[in-house]
Amino acid sequence: MKKRVHLVFTLILCFTLAAGVAFASSSEKSAEKPAEEQFITIHWAQWAPADYLQKLSEGFTKETGIKVVVEQTPWETFVQKYNTEMIARSDAWDIIVGDSQDIGNMAVNGHYVELTDWIKEKGVDKTFTPASLMNFAEYPKGGKRYYAVPCEGDALAWAYRKDLFEDPKNKAAFKKKYGYDLGIPKSWTQLKDIAQFFHNPDNGFYGIAIYGDNGYDSLAMFAEQVIWSFGGELGDYSTYKVEGLLNSKGSIQGIEYYHELFKFTPPGFGDAFYVKSNDAFTAGIVPMACNYLAFFPALANEATNPYAKNTGYFACPPQKGADGKTRQFAALGGQGASVVTYSKKKDLAMKWLDWFIKKDTQMEWARLGGYTCHAEVLNSQEFLNATPYNPTFKVSMEIFKDWWACPEYDVLLRTFSQYIAEYVVGGKGTAQAALDRCAKEWTAIFEKAGYY
Repeated sequence: MKKRVHLVFTLILCFTLAAGVAFASSSEKSAEKPAEEQFITIHWAQWAPADYLQKLSEGFTKETGIKVVVEQTPWETFVQKYNTEMIARSDAWDIIVGDSQDIGNMAVNGHYVELTDWIKEKGVDKTFTPASLMNFAEYPKGGKRYYAVPCEGDALAWAYRKDLFEDPKNKAAFKKKYGYDLGIPKSWTQLKDIAQFFHNPDNGFYGIAIYGDNGYDSLAMFAEQVIWSFGGELGDYSTYKVEGLLNSKGSIQGIEYYHELFKFTPPGFGDAFYVKSNDAFTAGIVPMACNYLAFFPALANEATNPYAKNTGYFACPPQKGADGKTRQFAALGGQGASVVTYSKKKDLAMKWLDWFIKKDTQMEWARLGGYTCHAEVLNSQEFLNATPYNPTFKVSMEIFKDWWACPEYDVLLRTFSQYIAEYVVGGKGTAQAALDRCAKEWTAIFEKAGYY
């Protein structure tokens, strides 16, 4: 009996020890498992800044052990893809670096976590530029409620051929024809003079490279900045009033100007966006080109631009409007980083945001090629001297303005692009007729949405 009891006891002891070892092993694995699963996924468009963000986030991983995956989607389907996922309440991503225009849609429908208290607690409203917070993070505009952190600042600006502008023969001929010195344009009027001066299609040379595509927002972005510069508006963002603003005298003058300027583009520019603009410049067939600053690294690189050493940069110029007042605006590009409401790793996503907003991180972001909106970094000599276009970026960050950010922004874009393209690119009708038609349709859209 004792032997049996002893045997049973021995078996129990062995089993207990084995179970303990197994449990300890299991516990060790359990302890290791969270570390292996400590990662967040950021969704962004497919372009160089997303590559820079992946590289930047290696510093976050080194500091915290939390891995970061930056998933990229081609621009053509980027906004559509994340909207579809958000409607499905997907947790595929923890952070979305989303389109600035789409922040109203994301906020109103509850897809983004509100960051208002965190923004104030961390002092982001003091360290990032006011314009970037308003345009990349705030909804409604002026409402002081935030749903993002400015991530990639961007705006439309210009590249030009310094060798052509500084050529003595060109300078003399230009001065004789226009009565002032050839140089960086001091107004949109002067910019058109320069385009006209260089335009020589018989010799395969043209006056300017600007956007003409109306597929998404390229044509609309160029159009809005000339509307604002000539004294017009897209409407009142707080009251949604459109009539008398979108089709005001200043807006009409701006679109008429766009139509005239478009005459100096190379053939086939009716579908031109950022690729065609850069390609025309690097091919040496235009003296100046408008593009988002995010695409200027290719123009500063001798491997991708044979004229890199002779390429200069300038911000969108000011213009005296129909009312006699001078204004200066640039169309905003870029995106803010937002935490997805449906993420199961919001705590890790917030840790990444905590790290991203630090001055040292923002300086490294700028060194890699990202466009910081951190005021102190923007004003530092290191940033201003880092690239030949960074001083232009700083100025552009002070004059940029954005499209509508309400949930209906997409349908507003599509109607505007269609009507304006018919006149600017196709030469059909008049600027006033196009804007009147658009104003009428926008009013109906806002009325249906219940804003009035």
